[in-house]
Amino acid sequence: MRAFHGQMSDNQPIRRSLAEKQKQLRDLRETLANMKSHTAPALRDSVQKRIRQLEAELAAAPAMKAPPARGRDTAAGERAPARSPRRRPERG
Repeated sequence: MRAFHGQMSDNQPIRRSLAEKQKQLRDLRETLANMKSHTAPALRDSVQKRIRQLEAELAAAPAMKAPPARGRDTAAGERAPARSPRRRPERG
């Protein structure tokens, strides 16, 4: 079968939210702690590498998450009056 556009098999990274990344980081740390001494070094290294990647992403997340300033704030710190809501046209 052929993949349709946007299907997970399109070799695109999975987008995760901040909460999902935090959960994955907790799970990976737990997995690393529970690894036996005879676990393959390559597996241990790959888990440690992913933990470092997630830590870097989460450290950068608050900077990306900060919303841009809205246009309603004035230079003096006062809020400008909000616009009145639109009215529906009256039906006659």
